[in-house]
Amino acid sequence: MSEQIKSLKYLDGERIFLRRITDTDVDYFLKAVSDPKIRRLTGTTSFFTKPQIEQAIEKWSLDDSRIDLVICLKSDFKVIGDLAIMDVDYRERKGSFRIAIADEAYMSNGYGSEALHLIIPYMFNTLNLRKININVYAYNERAIKTYEKLGFLREGVIREDLYFDGEYHDNILMGLFKHEYIPR
Repeated sequence: MSEQIKSLKYLDGERIFLRRITDTDVDYFLKAVSDPKIRRLTGTTSFFTKPQIEQAIEKWSLDDSRIDLVICLKSDFKVIGDLAIMDVDYRERKGSFRIAIADEAYMSNGYGSEALHLIIPYMFNTLNLRKININVYAYNERAIKTYEKLGFLREGVIREDLYFDGEYHDNILMGLFKHEYIPR
């Protein structure tokens, strides 16, 4: 592993590791937000240019209420997904996150779950959050089942919150307190 990658490594799993985002990840994000399947799963309705993604990465790096990471394979360091801890409120001890496995070849293989089992304990035990939230669109049943297996509960629905492919879709808010988390 190159020294540069080692210095960026954030959390280490069995098959993956999470590392901070660098300028070299722009093409990964551009490809991800251009993929129709990923756009649907994430509810991405805007189209982005490379300069816009570069600006977004720069903006994220300056925001103290978030941590942006990419999900990499240990075997070859390939970026297969990303996740972000967002809206961290240290006073109220809460935050939210998002996650995406953006390479179809690695979907439904447990990589997302492994990343969640790295980031959730980090959010509770290192950031000292007492509660975390995630939003998921109602049509993403696979993600909903994954979150439920981890202990997340449905807390609410924002009805018809996303207009995508000519239809409105519900946005489900799911929450997890530290004592509810179900580790592997």
